[in-house]
Amino acid sequence: MRTLTVSTQRAGAYPTIRDALEVAPDGATISIEAGSYSEAVRLTHRRVSLVAAGEAGSVTIDGSGAGASTIACSGADVTLRGLVVTGGDYPAVEATGGRLTIEKCEVRTGYAAGVQVVDGAMIDASDVKVLGGQHGFVISDAGGVLDTCEVRDISDDGIIVRLGANPTIRNCTVAGCGYRGVYVYQGGRPTIEKCDISTTGDAGIVVAHQSAPQISATWVHDTRGVGISFGPGCGGLVETTRVEQTARPGIDVAEGANPTIRAEDPAAGQPRVGVQAVSGATTQDTEKVEKLLAELDSMIGLAGVKAEVRALIDEIQVNEWRRSAGLAVGGASHHLIFTGAPGTGKTTVARIYGQLLKALGVLPNGQFKEVSRRDLVGQYIGHTAEKATKVFEEAMGGVLFIDEAYTLSRAGGASADFGQEAIDTLVKLMEDHRDQVAVIVAGYTDEMLTFLDANSGLASRFAKTLEFENYAPDELVLIVNRIARNDDYLLAPGLGDALLEWFGQIERDRNFGNAREARKLLEGMRKAQSGRLRSLGRMPDRDDLRTLVLDDLLVATR
Repeated sequence: MRTLTVSTQRAGAYPTIRDALEVAPDGATISIEAGSYSEAVRLTHRRVSLVAAGEAGSVTIDGSGAGASTIACSGADVTLRGLVVTGGDYPAVEATGGRLTIEKCEVRTGYAAGVQVVDGAMIDASDVKVLGGQHGFVISDAGGVLDTCEVRDISDDGIIVRLGANPTIRNCTVAGCGYRGVYVYQGGRPTIEKCDISTTGDAGIVVAHQSAPQISATWVHDTRGVGISFGPGCGGLVETTRVEQTARPGIDVAEGANPTIRAEDPAAGQPRVGVQAVSGATTQDTEKVEKLLAELDSMIGLAGVKAEVRALIDEIQVNEWRRSAGLAVGGASHHLIFTGAPGTGKTTVARIYGQLLKALGVLPNGQFKEVSRRDLVGQYIGHTAEKATKVFEEAMGGVLFIDEAYTLSRAGGASADFGQEAIDTLVKLMEDHRDQVAVIVAGYTDEMLTFLDANSGLASRFAKTLEFENYAPDELVLIVNRIARNDDYLLAPGLGDALLEWFGQIERDRNFGNAREARKLLEGMRKAQSGRLRSLGRMPDRDDLRTLVLDDLLVATR
C-alpha cells in the first residue's frame, strides 16, 4: 500500500485530490491535510481511501459548483474518513455498485441526498452526520449498515430505503426532517434497531409498496404525523418500540397490511396489535438496574447521594409501570444539580445515573458527554449558541455533564456575556428536549447558587439538587485501601492508623481534593516505595513489591 499526501501548503505534496488520484495505485491512501478543496472526485473501478490527515472535520471537499456529485463512486471500493463533504443540488456522496465505507464524516448538500447508494452497492457508514439536504441517506437496491449516524435538518425524508434494499440501520438519530423520518417503499426490507426518530413534519416511519421492515428497540416521538404507518400489502415486525407524542394512532396499520406488532400484555397473554402495543412499551432491564444500584452502593461514603438517586430511580420505575398500565403519568425532568467539592464522586455518579436511565428505558442510550465552559462558549456573537447547540445534540439520548457550570455565569466583561448566551441557549434546549437528555450541572455549592440566578428559568429546569459532602478521614483511608488493592498493593500493619491520623489533620478548605488527595498520596507512597526497594541492595521479593509501609507514608508527606 502507498500513501500520497495532498496539501495546499506543503511543498512536494499534491495540490489537489485529483492530482494524487491520477498517480495513485489500487489500495492507496490519499492523506489530505487540513483545508478546503473545491473539487469533485470521480472514482470508477478504483480501490482507494480518502482520509483527513488531522482531526476529523479538518478537511472540506466542496463540490457545490461542480454541477455533479462531489464524490461519485462507480464499481469502486472506496473509504472516506474524517471528511466534511458539501455539494450543490446533487448527492454529496454517491456510490453506484461497489462498496462505500464512510467513517466520521459530515455531509451537507442542496436539493439532493447527502449520501446515495444504488444498484447493488454496499455501504458501511459509522459516525456519519448528514446535516442538510433534500434527503439524508438514500439506499436503493443496495445494502449494508448505518451505525451511529445522524440525519438532521433535512427538507424532505431523512432516510429512504427502496427497491428491495435491505440495510441495517442501527443506533441512528433522525430529527428535524420536513417530511418523513424513514421512508421504506418498493419492497424495502431494512432492519431498524435502537434508533431515535423525532420532530418530523409528517410520520416518523412510513412503510409502503409491499415493504417489510424489522423495527426493534426504537423510539419514535414528537412527530406531526403518526409514529409508524404501514400501507396496504406491507408486513414486517415492530417490537419493544416506543411511540410517543405523535399524531393518532401511534401505529397506523392500513387495511390489507399484516405487520406483527409485539408487546407483552400480562392480561391477554398474547401480543397486542396497534398503538396499544407500544403505549408505554418501554423495555426495562431490571437485572441491569439492580447491578447498577449495587455499583452505586459499593462507592465509599455518599449516603445522602445514594438515597436521593435511589428515590429518583424508584419514581422513574413506578412511572413506567403506570404508563404500561395505561395510567396517567406527569411530565418529569431528569436534569440534576450536583454540588460539592472536587473529588467527591460527582462524575462517577453521573455516569451510573445515565446507565440507570438507559436500563429503565427512559433514554435510548446511556452515553455520557462531559463538557466545560470552553466546549460551550464561542469567541464571537452567535458562535456560542451554535457551539452549545451542537454539544447538546451530541449528548441527545444520554447524559450531558457540565463540570464547573458556574463558570458560565455572567461576571462582567465581554467574554462573560458569551457565557450567559450559553446558559440561555441551554435553558431553551433543556425544556424542548427534556425527555431526550439528562443534563447534570456540577460545581462548588455557593457558586452554583449564583449560576442558577443567571437565568430566571434555569432553576426550574432541574428536578433535584444532590449535595456531595467531603469524605471523612476514615472514608479516605478506605479509598486508599481500595485503590491499592485494585493496583495489587497491600498496606502494612499500622499504616491504616497512620493514614487516618494524616487525613484527620489536613485542612479541608475549598481546594481539598477528597478522593483525588487519596490517590495523590498513594502515588507519592508508591514513589517512596520504589526508592526504598532500589536501596535494599538485593532483589525484592513478591511481598516487598506489594507492601507499602509507614516509612513510605512519611516520605510522601514530608
